[in-house]
Amino acid sequence: MLSAWLERWRDWRDEQHVARHAIPDTLWQLTLLRHPFLAQRSAADLARLRRLSSLFLATKEFHGANGFEVTDEIAVAVAAQACLPILYLGLQHYEGFVGIVMHEGEVVARREVLDDDGIVHAYDEELAGEAMEGGPVMLAWQAVASSDDPALVGTDAVYNVVIHEFAHVLDMEDGVADGVPLLASAAEREAWVAVIDPAWERFCARVDAGEETLIDPYGAEAVEEFFAVATEAFFIAPKEIQREEPELFALLGGFYG
Repeated sequence: MLSAWLERWRDWRDEQHVARHAIPDTLWQLTLLRHPFLAQRSAADLARLRRLSSLFLATKEFHGANGFEVTDEIAVAVAAQACLPILYLGLQHYEGFVGIVMHEGEVVARREVLDDDGIVHAYDEELAGEAMEGGPVMLAWQAVASSDDPALVGTDAVYNVVIHEFAHVLDMEDGVADGVPLLASAAEREAWVAVIDPAWERFCARVDAGEETLIDPYGAEAVEEFFAVATEAFFIAPKEIQREEPELFALLGGFYG
């Protein structure tokens, strides 16, 4: 009885959020025009995506770094792309964080690594985005604004920083960034690893051989990065990745729906 009441209350709350943060038609159409891979979804998917984007905007807090102004156009562009991976999973998968920090351009982060001899090496890394466990998610607007058009697939590796970083959010939902998102059972996890690990090894071999790949070569850095860049390709160029990596495509399709 209580659970049914709670579900009705959540439905009512969500409808209030959607109404309060409704995306104007002009702004929504502009978002689809600027990110054509979104517009290629079915009418039903787009209606679902628009509703999820409104809920996302209602429950997340955008912050502009160093005086950068986060306009409605920017917020909706991020929301729509961030909600694409959870179109059938649900917004509850993003409940672990609230903040989204927007920079105008890439951010230089100081990194330190400890080698096998115990020596610490420091270096600078340029970041277009970064997802941290528990939040926030950091994004560079210049990178977000240059998201891929499916018509360009084949000229270079697929790239989408928003989908990439929110794939990391999903990966870290179980507390570990390892290329395996939160799954229902140990058996499902084993089945996932049995597909993604060999796919990653094949991919690394292709990158090492200097082959051009649809999936961003950055995925060779680690299996968790491979999961993120493969997710980018899955949503931006699904037909192409299905031809190139059918088993990986089926794995991602089974997860994302």
